[in-house]
Amino acid sequence: MNQRLEKLSKLVVQFYPSGDPAHDWPHVLRVAQNCSLLGKGEKINLDCLLAAAYCHDLVNLPKNHPDRSRASLMSAEKCVPYLTEAQFTVEEIELVKKIVIEHSYSAGHEASNLEAAILQDADRLDALGAIGILRCASVNTQMKTSFYDFHDPLAKKRELNDKEFMLDHYFVKLFNLPGKMNTLRGKIEAEKRMQYMKEFIEKLREEI
Repeated sequence: MNQRLEKLSKLVVQFYPSGDPAHDWPHVLRVAQNCSLLGKGEKINLDCLLAAAYCHDLVNLPKNHPDRSRASLMSAEKCVPYLTEAQFTVEEIELVKKIVIEHSYSAGHEASNLEAAILQDADRLDALGAIGILRCASVNTQMKTSFYDFHDPLAKKRELNDKEFMLDHYFVKLFNLPGKMNTLRGKIEAEKRMQYMKEFIEKLREEI
């Protein structure tokens, strides 16, 4: 890690509380690691990409918050003084803001540059696999919803409702993520992680 990124990380870590394990500093570090892996060998501004990873959830609103889709825009605005203090240039700050704004799933943006495409994939990968199972359960607890519908866990005879049941979120959103990946590396990893989650659901089905 170079001096600018190290400085930035020390400035923004305060905004990622340990009480929210789905959006804490370890989440940020995993996303940054994913960015490095997905961006390896690509012609990108890695400093700006990693800076965006550090800042992408500076403002984190609950999944059921009415302004949820604006959280990435708010994060982009909030990161400016910290990027300035870490000695990013005006041009770099504008790029980081764009990457942060466009990474959001809730906002529905299409990536306009490779850095934003990579951050989209990197963040979405962290919603899948073993860590995705843990994060989904954490968000479920915060929203005070049930793990599954006792009468119809896999929604065979009802409409999916991930605002009431955690397991429904796998089918409403998470299993759609591999098909939305921008990079080949991201898609391959997302498919692998999704398969693990499907195996988990099968085991859960057996147990309940």
